[in-house]
Amino acid sequence: MGSGTAPRARHIRSFVRRQGRVSNAQQRYHQEMMAKIGVPYAAARLDLDMLFGRVAPRILEIGFGMGETSAAIAALHPGNDYLGIEVHTPGVGSLCKLVAERGLHNQRIVQHDAVEVLRDMLPPASLAGVHIFFPDPWPKLRHHKRRLLQAPFVALLASRLQPGGYLHCATDWEDYAQQMLAVLSAETLLENTASGYAPRPEHRPQTRFEQRGRRLGHGVWDLVFRRRLDSLQAENDRQDEFA
Repeated sequence: MGSGTAPRARHIRSFVRRQGRVSNAQQRYHQEMMAKIGVPYAAARLDLDMLFGRVAPRILEIGFGMGETSAAIAALHPGNDYLGIEVHTPGVGSLCKLVAERGLHNQRIVQHDAVEVLRDMLPPASLAGVHIFFPDPWPKLRHHKRRLLQAPFVALLASRLQPGGYLHCATDWEDYAQQMLAVLSAETLLENTASGYAPRPEHRPQTRFEQRGRRLGHGVWDLVFRRRLDSLQAENDRQDEFA
């Protein structure tokens, strides 16, 4: 490359672009609202204060599905700003509809690969929290490499958290919960807020799917880790890794 810039390393995507059926309402709200609250991907750092028009705690949600939980959390916590990442158009359109109907002013959306958004757009130590609720478990052993919560991605996540900022993950697949616990525990910038799995924090409402699963005896595992308050020097030692 003539500029001398090293090419970005390729990463295994944790999702498959399944377009699925987009309803008329989802399509309409996607077109109308993404012009207002959508954030186009660009390989440049975001000015989050300018994006939201204020200074406030910023919470990132990765893979918000159809957006019911995202909208509920944003409505309950108007003092926080929420940036949601999702690749599937039906889900993005659904959250756009909820944002419009509820008059939410603290929600923004990026429809792009979360790894690239974190790597290229979010400044280090810019987030007060990260939510990753029920990511694709990729249950077949040969597909485990596609799971989102892998050591390199966790290191990237940790670098974007402020000291004291939290990472909250939840899954209903026990073997994925075990992998998450092992990977998060191995990240030196993070510390567990519980002795293992955490009780469900109040900020995560139960979905209808989760409630049904619990009635059928299915388990749900929450993990809440926090960036160590004394982690700035450790982060400075490896800051070039994700620059």
